[in-house]
Amino acid sequence: MVGAVAALARVGISCGLLALLALARPASAQDTTFRLQYGIKVSPETVTVGDPLRVVVRVRAPVGAEIAFPNDPDTTGALQPREPRVVRTAPDTAALDQSAVYTLAAWDVDSQAVALGDVVVRWEGEERRVRLDSVRVFVRSVLPADSALRVPKPPRTLIEPRAWNLWWLLALLALAIIGWLIWWWRRRRAAVPDVQEDPYERARREFARIEELHLPDAGEPGRHVALMVDALRDYLAARVAAASRAHTTSELVAALRGVRAVSRDRLARLLSETDLVKFARSPVSREHAYERGREAAAIVDEVQARLVAEETAAREAAAREAAPRKAA
Repeated sequence: MVGAVAALARVGISCGLLALLALARPASAQDTTFRLQYGIKVSPETVTVGDPLRVVVRVRAPVGAEIAFPNDPDTTGALQPREPRVVRTAPDTAALDQSAVYTLAAWDVDSQAVALGDVVVRWEGEERRVRLDSVRVFVRSVLPADSALRVPKPPRTLIEPRAWNLWWLLALLALAIIGWLIWWWRRRRAAVPDVQEDPYERARREFARIEELHLPDAGEPGRHVALMVDALRDYLAARVAAASRAHTTSELVAALRGVRAVSRDRLARLLSETDLVKFARSPVSREHAYERGREAAAIVDEVQARLVAEETAAREAAAREAAPRKAA
């Protein structure tokens, strides 16, 4: 009986110890903190002007963390990058161990600070920064040791005084007269108003001129399509404020978003086909070249009609708004 009681007591004690161990494991997992280790190494710490040096920044963070190293320093500083930054990860399963290697060159003497930003480490919603503003390197001069003992000569006068003679005075008078004549001519030319030709009429005249060349019949169908589309783009740039001749095909289609007078899908198809002809030398038949040219002219007619209708509607609306004011 006593042996049975002792056996039961030993079993109870073992179960209690196992329960305590089970409860202790989650507690130890919850005690994990954001431990961060870092180190900075500069080699060599003393260089001459133009010599390369390496700055190694090593950071050790918990597994699952994210380490963001700063970019290369600015190229206008005393220490400029010679090679792009290299980030290396060490094979460590207990922590995230990464190093960033910066290869720089010094272009000024004395003690220089390495202008690197902060290293940002993020882990489980927490963020820490490692400041690198204390990294410095000493740069020796490449001049000989006795160069500081040389005494420079006294500065000369920039312009030595000379006696003015009659020829110099005549030359200055001639330059003044020429300058006055140029100013007078430019002012008179600016006073004459420039007569602006209507973009639609210019486009129609350009279409007619290109069609009279009969380029597809002469074996140049691609040139015919390119010239007709160029006339279309000139019209859009002059008539629609959002369009520009400097735009590419995708930029022009995007800029015309919201312009109701232009059918963007129709224009995009024509411009895309033209780009293939102009830049990819896509073959085009004689009939297709004439068809694409007529499509460019039709788009111009359509846009012109819609713009005129919008301008007429705007004028009529303004006139209706002004009528009650006059009656009052």
